[in-house]
Amino acid sequence: MEKLKGLILSGGAGTRLRPITHTSAKQLVPVANKPVLFYGIEALVDAGVTEIGIVIAPETGDEIREAVDDGSALGAAITYIPQAEPLGLAHAVLTAEEYLGSDPFVMYLGDNLLRDGITGLVEAFRRDEPDALILLTQVLEPEHYGVAELNGDSVVRLVEKPKDPPSDLALVGVYMFKPVVFEAARAIEPSARGELEITDTIQRLIETGHQVEHHRVKGWWKDTGQLADMLEANRLVLEDLEPHVAGECVDCEIVGRVVVEEGARLERCRVRGPAVIGAGSRLADSYVGPYTAIAAGCEVIRSELEHSILLAGASISDLPSRMEASLLGRNVRISRAEGLPKTLRMLVGDRSEITLP
Repeated sequence: MEKLKGLILSGGAGTRLRPITHTSAKQLVPVANKPVLFYGIEALVDAGVTEIGIVIAPETGDEIREAVDDGSALGAAITYIPQAEPLGLAHAVLTAEEYLGSDPFVMYLGDNLLRDGITGLVEAFRRDEPDALILLTQVLEPEHYGVAELNGDSVVRLVEKPKDPPSDLALVGVYMFKPVVFEAARAIEPSARGELEITDTIQRLIETGHQVEHHRVKGWWKDTGQLADMLEANRLVLEDLEPHVAGECVDCEIVGRVVVEEGARLERCRVRGPAVIGAGSRLADSYVGPYTAIAAGCEVIRSELEHSILLAGASISDLPSRMEASLLGRNVRISRAEGLPKTLRMLVGDRSEITLP
C-alpha cells in the first residue's frame, strides 16, 4: 500500500460547547494553547500522511481555512471539502469521494485527541491491508458511543449509542478504509436520528464479507466535545509540557513545568505548573495554578485561577475568589467593581453558564 490520504471531519455545530462555538469552530478551541484540529493534522503528518482533505461546514469553514491555510506550516497539503449539512460521518465520507478517489485513507474526527498519535495504526493498515481498520478503547459509559462487539479477535457487530451495549469497547474517532467503503455507505439507510452512520457502514462491510480489523488504543484518548472533556484534555496535554520561559518575569515565583511565551510579562506572580502563558499576555499580582492555559494577549490582574483555559484576549481582574474549571472565550472580560451598591453587571451570550461564590 503506497499512497494513503487523510480525511479530517471538521463540520458539526459543536452544540455541547456553546456559547464558545456560537462564534468559533469547536475544532479551533485550543488545548494547551493549540487548536484541537492542529493535533489531528500533526498526528496524520507524523504517520506519513500529508495529503489531507478537511470536510468543513458553511458556518465555520472560512474560520478553519484562515487558521489552517494550505497546511504547509504543519507539513501538510490541505484540500477543503464543503459539506452542506451535517448528515452523518458516512455522509461526510461520500462527500469526500471525489477527493479521495481510489486511494485508501485515514479518517480522523477533528475534535479528537490521542496522546500517542496514530503512527502504529497506520503502519498496521499498510502492512495488513484490511478493508477497514477501527480503533477501540474501553469506556465507562458505552451507551454514549459507537460500540463494537467482538468474537475473539473478530469484529462481529457495531452499534451506534446502544441502550443495551454489547461491550464496553467504544470506537475512537479514527478509522481507516479502502475505497470499498463508498459502496457500503451508499447501501445503508439513514438512522433514527436521520444520519448516515459510520457504524452502519462498517457493519455493512462485515456483513458483505469484507475484512474489518481492530486495534486497541494505547495512551489516553479524548473527544473534546464538552467543557469537562476540554479541561481534561488540557490537563493531559500539559502533563507532557517542556518548561520554557522566554517572556519577562519580574519578582515572580515559577514552580514546575511552565511555559511563558516570548512577549508575555509577569509581575509579582506565582505560577505553579504545568501551565502555559501565551505571547503578549500580561499578569500582575496573581496566582496561576496547575493545568491552566492562558492564550495570547490575555490579562490577569490581582486574581487567582487554576485548571482553566483562557482564549485569546480574555481578561480577569480583582476576582473575589479563585476561578477554576473554567473556559473563557475570546475577549471575555471579568472584573470586580469597587464601591456601593454591590451589584452584578453582566453582558452574557446565549447558553452561557455562570456560578457565583
